[in-house]
Amino acid sequence: MDAPRRPQVVAFDAVETLFSLAPVADALRELGLGEPMLERFFSRMLRDAFALGCSGCYRPFAEMAHATLSVLAPTLDGTEHAAVMQAFRILPAHPDVLPAFEILRNHGIRIAVLTNGSAALTTHLLAINDLSDQVERVVSVDEVNAWKPQPAPYRHAAASFGLRPDQVALVAVHAWDTHGARAAGLVTGWASRHEGSYSTVFDPPDAEGELLTDAASALAALPE
Repeated sequence: MDAPRRPQVVAFDAVETLFSLAPVADALRELGLGEPMLERFFSRMLRDAFALGCSGCYRPFAEMAHATLSVLAPTLDGTEHAAVMQAFRILPAHPDVLPAFEILRNHGIRIAVLTNGSAALTTHLLAINDLSDQVERVVSVDEVNAWKPQPAPYRHAAASFGLRPDQVALVAVHAWDTHGARAAGLVTGWASRHEGSYSTVFDPPDAEGELLTDAASALAALPE
């Protein structure tokens, strides 16, 4: 890949990058499932979705969440399942989100969200966090029936803006997501506040820092 240049559009991952899963952790705890359940639940859901993708299959986010919860907590009834799913509708934005958006917009860079969730849910989360006017477009993997980090969602996001992949950046707090975007030809930014360290098995990001603001500033500083 050629040396990265300043992107025209930056697409952010949604869950854990923009929005905290704390309400889901609270919902699981209230059902008596213990403190570690959030990590088990979310990691297992991602693993199973990725496994389906490797075998050429696809299931949407809500179906994956329900199926994962059924495996990890088979005694939960429908009302309890609904309580966990409802928690996904009240995820708060992390404190570094709006400042990162403002950095990019001040440099004339457009903002999108590329999510493994549904466009409707992500649009709702942007609205309740007063971020709707910052984001030009929400792109969901439902549009291509393939979860990130498969190449199709990243390339689809670029194409939806009429741009080449190398004119678009993906910013995430997950190294697997950053790696997937880079493999698909996008510029990449990674914030360490979730994982701490970047795995050496993945292609390195083009921009990084502890917070989204750091990654945004580094992307904006790339040559045009």
